[in-house]
Amino acid sequence: MEKPYVIGMDMGGTNTVFGIVDARGNVLSKSAIKTSTHPDDVNLYINDIYNELMKLVVSAGGLDKIKGIGVGAPNGNYYTGNIEFAPNLPWKGIIPFASLMADKFGIPAALTNDANAAAVGEMIYGAARGMKNFIMITLGTGVGSGIVIDGKVVYGHDGFAGELGHVCVMRNNGRLCGCGRSGCLEAYASATGVARSAREILETNTKDSLLRNIPSDDITSKDVFDAAIEGDEIAKEIFQFTGKILGEAFSDFIAFSAPEAIILFGGLAKAGDLILNPIIENMEKNLLPIWKGKVKVLFSELKEADAAILGASALAWEI
Repeated sequence: MEKPYVIGMDMGGTNTVFGIVDARGNVLSKSAIKTSTHPDDVNLYINDIYNELMKLVVSAGGLDKIKGIGVGAPNGNYYTGNIEFAPNLPWKGIIPFASLMADKFGIPAALTNDANAAAVGEMIYGAARGMKNFIMITLGTGVGSGIVIDGKVVYGHDGFAGELGHVCVMRNNGRLCGCGRSGCLEAYASATGVARSAREILETNTKDSLLRNIPSDDITSKDVFDAAIEGDEIAKEIFQFTGKILGEAFSDFIAFSAPEAIILFGGLAKAGDLILNPIIENMEKNLLPIWKGKVKVLFSELKEADAAILGASALAWEI
């Protein structure tokens, strides 16, 4: 192969991580910078990326060995290569990020949002290898999704399709979501949503719980997991509640795209059977008969430490 490597880059609100990846999905080297060091000028941020990333490129044999750059970013638009009105990034408005990166490095660059990048990564390197129809659900601070139909990520007419975290799952008296709407899946099934469920259930339930030893506002989803592992009944009830909401939502998603599998990625997926069992139970209960027993729910096979880089890098092979 003339150009055996690609660059994968994942831009978060706090840190930007990047690495050199080969065709087998091995991350050969990686590094990171702070995202918000230059809030007034995205070009200075790109200079920082260039200075740090070129150290890795040189050690890999130079830019002649690099096919392209794939970027996963909040509100990244695959069609335009722009980051558009991302609330958690320091630069406002529309940023032509892919073209800025391509101009700086002199090689092609492609960009999409982080959940779509994860879906492409899973299809090339992970649990969705060989699948042409699946849905990737990222359960982290928020709930993201990437929908793949007939081997292609669904982007819609404007590049922003697949916001399943903002499907309304609670029409009446739903929680306020960070997006400004009420009752979104993200408000219940994200890590912050699980912590909020814990606070609500502790207020309305008089059972003893390990979670009562933690100040209410300090409870995290990991605290709930740790308590559930210890056999805490309230913690297990929280996972049952979260899994029920996810399972019911998945039954609706399946009616839309008939996927072979729904793949779970992110911090909440570490809960294993605590979250998986109630998801499957409630999904199957609500599926149309034609799909019962046909759709797998799987955990991601991407190595967590490298998953963000791998997902973004997968875009670069398609340039």
